[in-house]
This record gives sequence, structure tokens and C-alpha cells, in this order.
Amino acid sequence: MANLTQLGELERLNGFLLVDKPAGIAFSSVIKAVKRKFNLVKVGHGGSLDAMASGLLVLLIGDANKFTDRVMGEDRTYEGTIRIGLKTNTGDIYGVEVPGAVPEADFHPDLKEFKGDIFQREPRFCSVRREGSAGYEVADTGEHEQFMAHVYRLELEGNSFRLKCTAKTIVRALADEMGAALESVRRTEIGKFKVEEAVPFGKLLEIEIRDFPSCVMPLGIALR
Repeated sequence: MANLTQLGELERLNGFLLVDKPAGIAFSSVIKAVKRKFNLVKVGHGGSLDAMASGLLVLLIGDANKFTDRVMGEDRTYEGTIRIGLKTNTGDIYGVEVPGAVPEADFHPDLKEFKGDIFQREPRFCSVRREGSAGYEVADTGEHEQFMAHVYRLELEGNSFRLKCTAKTIVRALADEMGAALESVRRTEIGKFKVEEAVPFGKLLEIEIRDFPSCVMPLGIALR
């Protein structure tokens, strides 16, 4: 139980909290858990992360929410794997299989087509994991508008990839466009923030309230 001094310190807390989210949990559940655990009033984020994805999640505490747009606009870096020979309506391995997969023997995508400015459209269907659910469900999110993204770097070795891109790039859409399905993905960087600097979500929940402020990056450092 926090004492009044600790609660007062939490009310005045402003900064960036870097969290290493595990796969299989919605990013909104991470925010709720952190907010509840540490009695925080205002917790936002600098970019969502699919339930199937792991890696860097930047949470904005207190006045840090004034800089949401700044963090949202930062470039991202990912690594992960694709399932060759599978194509689904969600673009990942949790969707419903559809025609169009490129057989493994013929899978030799020209990566130049997926670099630079590219047009993308978010798949109509997406895989979601409800809080307390044991598996993923396919949700219909309707038709989405086409937009332009930019891929700075895309490396593919076997079924493993590394990717640096602009903020709104949809990784599972890239996998789908190559004729495969996204199997796993981990966000490793957002702008200058790196997942190596983040606190694993499980460890964060074990931290005592009195020690929590030391996990939050002050605005003066985060925005330097």
C-alpha cells in the first residue's frame, strides 16, 4: 500500500515509460495494468502494438501526453518471421487461410518493390485477443483508405526479416503483399528509444510503488 507521500509523487510524475510488451497481450491491457498498479491518472502511448507482437511500447505519463504526436511520428524498427506458403485474410498466421500464397519453392520476392515510398491499405480483417481469452479472434474492421508509407530498409533471410520504416507502416500487410503470412514480429526501436532500455512488462508488475518513479524517463531526457 502506498503512503500519502508516494501517492503525491505519482500524481506529479511526468515522463516516458518504456515497456517491453510480451506477445499475446493487447497493448491496451498493458496500459490498464500500469495505470491500476501505480495509481496513475493519465497514461497514454506513443504508438499501438498488435496483440501478437512483442517489443517496445512507449507509455506517456502525465504531461508527457502533450508530446503524443511527436512520438507517434517517429520511425520504427522491427524484426520477425513470416510463414511462407500461407496467406490469410488478416495477413498473419491467426487469420483464415485464403488463396494466393506463394509456394516455398517459388518464394523469391523482389525486395526492391517493397522499399522506398509504398502504398498500403490495412487489411479489412485483423486478429485480436480479448482480455481473458485463450486465443485470437478475427475481427472485421471494415474497409480502410489507402495511404503512403516509407520503407528505409527491408532484409529477408529465409523466413526472418528486419525492417526500418515510417510510423504507419503495417508489417502484416507487407508480409501479405509478398504472398506470405506474418508469423512473429518484435518492435525494437521507436525513434531514439530502444527495446533494450525498456522494462519487461512482467518485471514492471513486480516493482514496488516507491521504486516506480525511477523507471520513468524524465521529459528533459526523453525529449533531448
